[in-house]
Amino acid sequence: MTRTEHETETLIRESLDRLAARAPDGRAVRDALARAGRNRRPSARLALVAAAVVALVAGVVAGTQVLTRTDLAPAAGRPVLGYSPEWLPDGFTEQYREGGPGIAPQVRRWFAGPAEITLSAYSTADPEWSQAALRIASIKDQVLVRGRVAMVTGNTGTAALLTWLADERHVLTAQVTGVPDARAVARRVAESVTAEPVGVRGELRFGPLPAGLAERSAAVRGTGPGDASTELTAASPDHPSVAAVRATASAGSPGIGGAAPVTVRGGQGFYLAPKDGDEAMVAVRLPSGRWLTVSGRQPEAVLAAVADGIQLDPAPDYRWLGRATS
Repeated sequence: MTRTEHETETLIRESLDRLAARAPDGRAVRDALARAGRNRRPSARLALVAAAVVALVAGVVAGTQVLTRTDLAPAAGRPVLGYSPEWLPDGFTEQYREGGPGIAPQVRRWFAGPAEITLSAYSTADPEWSQAALRIASIKDQVLVRGRVAMVTGNTGTAALLTWLADERHVLTAQVTGVPDARAVARRVAESVTAEPVGVRGELRFGPLPAGLAERSAAVRGTGPGDASTELTAASPDHPSVAAVRATASAGSPGIGGAAPVTVRGGQGFYLAPKDGDEAMVAVRLPSGRWLTVSGRQPEAVLAAVADGIQLDPAPDYRWLGRATS
């Protein structure tokens, strides 16, 4: 069975399981049909049964279609990034996506060697971006992006940043670095941006978090599916820009020299105490052979508990890594 077939089978099975969980008790259905049958002609009873079968099949098909379109309808709680460019210079491939709940920033990055293009979206409900329209109006270096005024900053020939309002609720930025005529490239990228959503579906989900912390962001990165990694962060609502806990799944060893043994997820794990300004870290090798690390300025027991509660997704979406557009 290929990876694609396995993912499709997994999604179909999950869809059927969810439909079954929402289905009414079988005895109640039989009783309802029996009551209806006493007051209906045979043909009406057949019509009822046929309608029920059609509804069930339609529900399975619809549920399967939604779940298999992982970019447009990711699982509950997965970030959705609302914007996509339809044009990029040749050679650039997407290697990073990040999003989060509420008004968390949305970030997508493409690379071609050292050159980088970043498309970001911010909410005007975020105090940091609530006055974006006034800032744009106050800048002398302005251009039009899809008929809207945009400001140009950081224009150095090989780097430029365009900022504009996609609508009343979203501020977008297109940043280009390491590219000749960066201003023109940034403007062309910005002109091509449409409200085409994509998802961020990594291989981790947070379980229980320490009191006072909430999920802040989920990011997927890599040059391709072979070196993909997932990173989750959690933060205090009072300091949302500072990650208090970070969980990462990747293929490479996190470096456990000098670590103390600790039980994590029911097996042998490792604990590295903080030193030289580094955060404390708990690491454990997953059944897949990949490594899970949880780090932060937290006690060992707290980091281990977060690692124990992490949920693993058997079918993360890493297909877009290393592609030009998705």
